[in-house]
Amino acid sequence: MTAHALANSLADDGRRRVFAAVVLGATGVREVADRAGLPARDVVTALRRLADAGLVSGADGALAVDAERLRELARVPRPARPAESREEIVLRTFVRDGVLVGLPAQRGRRRTVLEHIAGRSFAPDTAYPERAVDDALRPWCADGGSDHVTLRRYLIDELLLTRERGIYRRV
Repeated sequence: MTAHALANSLADDGRRRVFAAVVLGATGVREVADRAGLPARDVVTALRRLADAGLVSGADGALAVDAERLRELARVPRPARPAESREEIVLRTFVRDGVLVGLPAQRGRRRTVLEHIAGRSFAPDTAYPERAVDDALRPWCADGGSDHVTLRRYLIDELLLTRERGIYRRV
C-alpha cells in the first residue's frame, strides 16, 4: 500500500471516525457505532474497507488496528525525487503559473528569474519598441509580485536587454 492509498482509505469522514473508534479500543460493531455516532450499516461498510486496506483486523468482538501493518507502511521508503537544480528551485519559488510572485532581493536569484523572463519574452536580436516590451512584461506582473517598469529596468541593469533610442533588444 502506498501513502496515497492509505490517504484514500482514510479520506472519508465516516471511515476516519470508525478507524478512530477502533484505535481508541472499540472491539465490536455496536461499540464502534456508538463511539463513532454512525449507523451500524455504515460502520460495517467502513470496517470492510479498512480491513481491505489492511488497517483493521479481526472480526466483530475482536476488532483491532493492525499496528504491525501501519509500522510496515511507515518503513516503506519514499520514492526519490529527482534532484532539482538551483535554477529550478529559484523559479519554483518566485514564478508560479507563468506569473512573477515576487522579485528576489538576492542578486544571483534575481538574475536567474530575469534570465527566465527574458528568455521567455524576447527573441534574440529582435528590435522591440518600448510599448512592446511593456506589453510583454505586464503578464509577468499580474500577481503584483513586481511592476513591469521595475522589471524592464532590472532587465536593462543586468544587461539582458539593451536600450538605444527607445528600441530594446535581447542580448
